[in-house]
Amino acid sequence: MTNMLVESKKRAIDAAKQEQAKRVHIYNACNMIMPAVKRIPVTEPVWKELSEMRSAGQTYAELLEELIEARKKDRFASDMMRIEEEGTFVPISEIKD
Repeated sequence: MTNMLVESKKRAIDAAKQEQAKRVHIYNACNMIMPAVKRIPVTEPVWKELSEMRSAGQTYAELLEELIEARKKDRFASDMMRIEEEGTFVPISEIKD
């Protein structure tokens, strides 16, 4: 009976390990002697979305860099629109030295 419990527990642990989130590995190409590796846990649906977004031959690090840059541009544009809507401005011709 004890062996059955041990085997059942092992199967449950193995199943849990298989369902763990996959991780994106990012390598620091600047330091080839001792590359820095960071792991980002992601769920299976996120992993699939990232995989579908990658171009042929594109690394996950390159994809993430591209997504970060796009996010920065979007944030900048929305900040500028908000400032334009909320701000009060004075024409340059009215500014005195």
